[in-house]
Amino acid sequence: MSASTRTTAVRRTAALLVGAALVTLSATACDSTGGSSVSTEAKGTAAVTGSEAAKPAGAGPADGKPADTAKAPAKAGDTIALKGNDPADTADVTLVKVVDNAEGDNEFTHPADGKRFVAVQFRIKASGKKAYSDAPGNSAKLLDAEGQAFGTTIADTKAGPSFQVPANIAPGESALGFVTFEVPKDAKLDKAQFGLDSGFAPQTGQWKLG
Repeated sequence: MSASTRTTAVRRTAALLVGAALVTLSATACDSTGGSSVSTEAKGTAAVTGSEAAKPAGAGPADGKPADTAKAPAKAGDTIALKGNDPADTADVTLVKVVDNAEGDNEFTHPADGKRFVAVQFRIKASGKKAYSDAPGNSAKLLDAEGQAFGTTIADTKAGPSFQVPANIAPGESALGFVTFEVPKDAKLDKAQFGLDSGFAPQTGQWKLG
């Protein structure tokens, strides 16, 4: 590994650690919800089941029972509205795409033996009154079919540019970037998650993969 590559990795590691520490203190001070939730609802989608979609327009439930209002889980391309610990801290987060078996962006960047890189691209829009200022890599997780979670790793890939650390986004504006995961080669990835405040917010967005 070249000196410049080592320096970049050290700086990014330090930024991630400092960001996580600051957000932990903020979460401890601000979170008064006493609980947490996982949102799988895509922003702007309607609750329509397969049976309802097949009915003529204006037709009510055939059996007189209320219609099933379950929504399909969010998937790649969908946006989830998320809340932070501070009511003024909200963001619309879109899982844009997933690049499996992503290749490192230079000759020194490779996954460990028995592992593979998975690069996930998110778009983050600061939808509240506060600017978004965080390390997106701290906020994201992947889950496999067995429910095992994987955090991000500090690696850039040829999938595309990573987020700056920290990512600073003014209210009403958005940023686009990749975060990278190093997962077992045989892992069957099932879901992606993202939470504000480096994942310490009371609400987590979840997207179904595949």
